[in-house]
Amino acid sequence: MTEKRIFITGGASGLGKAVALKFAREGFRVCIGDVNNDRGKETETELNTITSDAFYTYCDVTQIEDIEKVRAQLDDRWGGVDIVVNNAGVGGAAGALEEIGLDDWQWVLDINLMGVVRGCKTFIPVFKKQGGGHFVNIASAAGLLNAPFMSNYNVTKAGVISLSETLSSELDASNITTSVVCPAFFKTNLTESIRATNMGGIHKKVNKMMSQSKISAEDIADSIYEAYIKNEFWVVTHTLERRMWYFKRIVPQGFSALMKYQAKKLFK
Repeated sequence: MTEKRIFITGGASGLGKAVALKFAREGFRVCIGDVNNDRGKETETELNTITSDAFYTYCDVTQIEDIEKVRAQLDDRWGGVDIVVNNAGVGGAAGALEEIGLDDWQWVLDINLMGVVRGCKTFIPVFKKQGGGHFVNIASAAGLLNAPFMSNYNVTKAGVISLSETLSSELDASNITTSVVCPAFFKTNLTESIRATNMGGIHKKVNKMMSQSKISAEDIADSIYEAYIKNEFWVVTHTLERRMWYFKRIVPQGFSALMKYQAKKLFK
């Protein structure tokens, strides 16, 4: 067992909660940040039946002051933190690019991408001061494959991947490591935050793909823990999407043709 410390944004539900529970079972002290106080308190209670020290704090990742407040809380309570999981995210706005408003773009960029930027920027000095640390940045297979009608979600997740790759080399000399997590569909509450345009039935379609997935949030949390233990950068959890990613890299023209075909039939 360990006495290491972890902070997770968006930790009150979905993948964030699964990660919190996994690391709690491994003996970590756990802090979850979220904007849903009811879920946060419920998860805090559940965590405290597993680990010696867990707590919830309100944290809106669009507000740098909130993240800095958490940094101060962790310093006061634990003297620092060993792992920061930048997990908070939304489903974005589904639809053709010309139908998605700029306000929707700003909304998803501010949470999915800039939320991760703020989390890393806030905790890098902490990691440097204490001589090391580990970031887990939650991206998506969408950032690797860029399926049609998901432009703003794809862009944010591709940005998280790019940021993570940058930090992996930039912070290496400071003993700060990074993992980037790229799951595909799994059972979660992501559709609560999808803003659809006139593409009717998008929530129903996405919920169906999620419900049919054989991979759960708990499975992904297990993969994240294993990647941390082995100091692995890539966490691409779904076999089909991992193979598609390989196909894209090896046969880019073939992959492009496949995406064009999917765009013609998708959401008809």
